[in-house]
Amino acid sequence: MSEKVSTFAKRLREGLSIKNISQTALSTLSGVSKSSISRYLKGDWEGKQDAVYALAKALEVSEAWLMGYDVPMERVQPEKTASLPLNLLPLPSMKKVPLLGTIACGEPILAEENFDGYVEAPSGVEADFSLRCHGDSMINARIMDGDLVFIRQQPDVDNGDIAAVLIDGEATLKRVYKYENQIILQPENPKYAPMVFSGEALLDFRIIGKAVAFLSAVR
Repeated sequence: MSEKVSTFAKRLREGLSIKNISQTALSTLSGVSKSSISRYLKGDWEGKQDAVYALAKALEVSEAWLMGYDVPMERVQPEKTASLPLNLLPLPSMKKVPLLGTIACGEPILAEENFDGYVEAPSGVEADFSLRCHGDSMINARIMDGDLVFIRQQPDVDNGDIAAVLIDGEATLKRVYKYENQIILQPENPKYAPMVFSGEALLDFRIIGKAVAFLSAVR
């Protein structure tokens, strides 16, 4: 009998004694047949890796200890970690996008004194700058107070697009609908009325860019 087999048999007997269970009970707990356990205890067989793992788990001892290594007998329990959603995707590559102030508070757009550093966005987001939202007028578009909105600078948008718009020196984020003689800025919250512009009021109206993405905090 080799020393390795002998040590395995000895520690298996010790584990049974400490756990105070029978070979039959160990077989039930581990899924290793009773005849195999008997052969291991007699030193007839060398423990196979899958059997050693199953027996060590059932006896609540370290696999390395059971195999004869000079390590503590106690089984080390892995730290519990939060389970991840099955649909969790790997993080995309990121890029830096300028943060140019707060939308709907004065005129923060494209003004050097309002540069507020950079924020990260997935590299696939085609944005020229970002703005931090203030207010709840777009909550039904899932854009909440404090969210970051990424804007692609362009002078016009399609009907129904969400855009950053400058009105008489003040910036706002709304859904844009264009008609023959007027433009309507539609909030995404029923407690706010649409903003309608026609005639000379259109002279004070300028589209700055299209909202292409937004970033929300976990709530």
